Amino acid sequence: MEIIRTASRLKELADKARAEHKSVGLVPTMGALHKGHLSLVERARRENDIVVVSVFVNPTQFNNANDLATYPRTEEADCLLLEQAGVDAAFIPAVEEMYPEPDTRQFDLGPVAEVMEGPMRPGHFNGVAQIVSKLFYLARPVRAYFGEKDFQQIAVIRRMVELEGGFEDLEIVSCPICRADDGLALSSRNVRLTPEQRAVAPAIYKVLSQSAASPLPTVKETQRDVVEQLNSLPFMKVEYFTIVDGLTMQPISSWNDTDYAVGCITVYCGDVRLIDNITYKKN
Repeated sequence: MEIIRTASRLKELADKARAEHKSVGLVPTMGALHKGHLSLVERARRENDIVVVSVFVNPTQFNNANDLATYPRTEEADCLLLEQAGVDAAFIPAVEEMYPEPDTRQFDLGPVAEVMEGPMRPGHFNGVAQIVSKLFYLARPVRAYFGEKDFQQIAVIRRMVELEGGFEDLEIVSCPICRADDGLALSSRNVRLTPEQRAVAPAIYKVLSQSAASPLPTVKETQRDVVEQLNSLPFMKVEYFTIVDGLTMQPISSWNDTDYAVGCITVYCGDVRLIDNITYKKN
């Protein structure tokens, strides 16, 4: 596996692959890799000639300086996992390499970015669009792989692709959430949970699953029930729980509003922010 530190070298690799009619699969990550990331790598490996994984903690998508400072960084372990997984190249640039000057681009991401994470993390999605577009321009992938735990983010990236143009041949591949045996969605942030918090955190998925299996008559009742159950547990504080149309990300008020209803949740477990989602209805 080649470790790439410069944008110019990644572009060189991408240009060579295109000249040889080889497909590039890109898996963008912020490192601290786990089985969820590796499941994306495995799919990319099956579907492409060359697999590139980026490992970069992108500062422009953090609106909380403490969250950026405490985000886990495990480059050596990440590289070992990627090499074992058969990755061709790991792109691990410095911040100065990706942002030699400030990125002042503002993306008109529209309604998909104006709900849920949008108001809770001002500027977050614009930062995501900045870094992902840079990676797409450099790696020129045929397919890019993202986990459905970041459900809204996938919709935002699809919107960014529409806005930018030049990515007509690019497929955004969404992949199922990977979970621990007890149901907790795998996340790099999970390592920050104390043992006591880690024992409680699987309740997020348990409550969501029970709710999706037996939703209450109205959307509002269903939302209230999930929030009350989780808030009653130690360490847990729901930031939001919204049931949305799975394509537009817009909140629904009635089960009849859409054929594709997804419940998206953010919960603080102690000071660790955890996100998850569950499908209520998909026809």
